[in-house]
Amino acid sequence: MSRIGLKPIPLPDKVQVALNNSNVQVDGPKGSLNWKLPEGINATLEENVLTVQRTSELKQYKALHGLARSLIANMVTGVSEGFEKKLRIVGTGYRAEVNRENNLVLDVGYSHSVTYTPPDGVTLSVEPTETVDGQTHTPLTVSGIDKQAVGQVAASIRQIKKPEIYKPCKGIRYDGERVRDKEGKAAAG
Repeated sequence: MSRIGLKPIPLPDKVQVALNNSNVQVDGPKGSLNWKLPEGINATLEENVLTVQRTSELKQYKALHGLARSLIANMVTGVSEGFEKKLRIVGTGYRAEVNRENNLVLDVGYSHSVTYTPPDGVTLSVEPTETVDGQTHTPLTVSGIDKQAVGQVAASIRQIKKPEIYKPCKGIRYDGERVRDKEGKAAAG
């Protein structure tokens, strides 16, 4: 029994859901998302409450039941409130800016600038740089209506310059992420 799959999804006032065979279309004030339900999963809409059911008790349908409910709930949250991930670019001389084409230009210790182009529906914003304990911190926000796309963009940006564990506090990290500092090799002697 899927505890998550059995939970009903309440719809906010400004969100409309259209069910067409196995397609789920969710429209809200921030945009529109579309998703195709997997085989063996059905959705019903009654009085601003969406419920997800499975057609069989087979193991594969049980596995998809909670997943389908979670993805639809994320679609409803995305079109009504949106999602965002916060990153921090930490390091002396490390800079970031968003140019006119909504591309992120990073100077993170390489001999050249790195340009990252986000997919449609994802916006990037860079806040003013702060200095904490002698290191510069540049906050970066990734936002959009699709939770998966926002998370993927944040992970791709972090991958450009991962936090270094031997040089304290350098690299791109999630806001609030703790990076364990490691000692280098002790001098032989």
